[in-house]
Amino acid sequence: MSIGGRLLAQDPVLSQFYSAPLQLNPAFAGTTNSPRIALNYRNQWSSIFNAYTTYSASYDQYFEGLRSGIGFSILYDQAGDGIYNTGSFNLTYAYRLPITDELFVKGGIQAGLYQTSLDWDKLVFLDQLNPFDGQVSISEEQRPEQLSKSYLDMSAGLMIYSKMFYGGVSLHHINTPNESILEINENLIDGLPMRFGLHGGAQISLSRDNKSKFSTFISPNIMYTKQRNFQQVNLGTYVGVGPIFGGAWYRHTFSNADAAIFLIGFNQSIFKIGYSYDFTISRLGSESNGSHEISILLNFDNGRKRPIDYNDCLQLFR
Repeated sequence: MSIGGRLLAQDPVLSQFYSAPLQLNPAFAGTTNSPRIALNYRNQWSSIFNAYTTYSASYDQYFEGLRSGIGFSILYDQAGDGIYNTGSFNLTYAYRLPITDELFVKGGIQAGLYQTSLDWDKLVFLDQLNPFDGQVSISEEQRPEQLSKSYLDMSAGLMIYSKMFYGGVSLHHINTPNESILEINENLIDGLPMRFGLHGGAQISLSRDNKSKFSTFISPNIMYTKQRNFQQVNLGTYVGVGPIFGGAWYRHTFSNADAAIFLIGFNQSIFKIGYSYDFTISRLGSESNGSHEISILLNFDNGRKRPIDYNDCLQLFR
């Protein structure tokens, strides 16, 4: 007995996209003068057989003499309780071009090595199920010779920013690589769909204590992403009040209202820790148990004795 079909999915998109800037847009590489390290964890719809679990980490830094930001990132995504897994390692480069003293343009490129794998032993086929007692037996399905696939992936992005606003555009999977594990005619493979992204926002400063490294500000922002037929928009506001920050967003997938997102976090020296919860408002409702996300950001600029005046509106990314 054999079963055929087509699986449609999209890249993992973090609710705390500002805490994973290299995933959002390669042009964000180097928005701090000292090293910046970001760690992210997301558990989406945990009550539905651990549907999606995502881990990521990144490092980046700006080099003034080169006018360039350089970084690398890793990502590991588990779908279906670990049945289908994707891992990646990416190198990122961004160049900053000053237009005026307070207006800058950055362009970034990213090259990554991806690997997808299938855990065959976790699959359960129809011929394994006994309809009378529900017992699971050994399947007669043939194990494929190849259960993993590696491929090269390319991305690019552009960003413009000033003291008051930022905006950017990104293209991921420009080369639409073939990620199929099955050995079938490559002419039938569309390749990994290109992901298009738009994002922007503003920063409204409320106060700044000269002795404090953390200002008080409000940052309304929007993120839009499209990958083949999937579209998503996040619209909301990030608020920083000294060492405390928080925020609220609404996520819509165009086909339905998806989630309300709530964030709370704390800054202490070089450490910035945030927790967000996606309250599902789609038809999944309470059955999904929502989505939980944790981010840890280490910005070594904040370890300096004197606060750094970046002269831009990218504080939420730091």
